[in-house]
Amino acid sequence: LAMASQTVITVQPQFSAVQQRGEWQTGLLDCCSDCGVCLCGMFCLPCLSCQVAGDMDECFLCGSSVAMRTLYRTRYNISGSILGDFCSVMWCSPCSLCQLKRDINRRKEMGIF
Repeated sequence: LAMASQTVITVQPQFSAVQQRGEWQTGLLDCCSDCGVCLCGMFCLPCLSCQVAGDMDECFLCGSSVAMRTLYRTRYNISGSILGDFCSVMWCSPCSLCQLKRDINRRKEMGIF
């Protein structure tokens, strides 16, 4: 008799958080916003690639890859596509890597990296 008066819950409450769209902190060709990163990218691209890979706790060989850029974009919900990442890395590799490093640096400064 006591059981008949209690409400039986048959569905668990659901919680969903909608993640906001992120954006790159700087543009692809926004080299003047951080000249140190730009110079490193122009004169020692492998060094900058290792820095980016180290920042993201990945293998040092992966820093300038399409996969790294795609991983970063998805982690921060930045709009784009794998094709766009491929084109950026393929035809503008130094600019692409510099943009990634500038974004990492800015997110570190804001405490959201």
